[in-house]
Amino acid sequence: MRHLNKGRKFGLKKGPRRSFLRILANNLVSHERIVTTEARAKEIKSVVERYVTYGKKQDLAGMRLLLKYLPKGAAYKVYNEIAPRYKDRKGGYLRIVKIAKPRKHDASKMAVIEFVK
Repeated sequence: MRHLNKGRKFGLKKGPRRSFLRILANNLVSHERIVTTEARAKEIKSVVERYVTYGKKQDLAGMRLLLKYLPKGAAYKVYNEIAPRYKDRKGGYLRIVKIAKPRKHDASKMAVIEFVK
């Protein structure tokens, strides 16, 4: 039974999975829009929205939390550029748009994840 077991495993153990999600989050913050699989997009959405919420606080604790989870450049971008955009918004900073055409080599469902304007 999978009671209280949240999240997808992506065929990885805990450490590599955490690193994989951190890399995806860094790419999303850097480019503000990425094309990836639906499962990855759904998994990373909650992670990055949590980071934006940390940045919205605009205090030292929020900055330190961002630096704990993201590389320096991405953390500063969330804190100084992305989070102030959403200061009046209570949540839902990201949008997932599903792409009709599947990936060619494995027919995986694809999606675009981007920040809401």
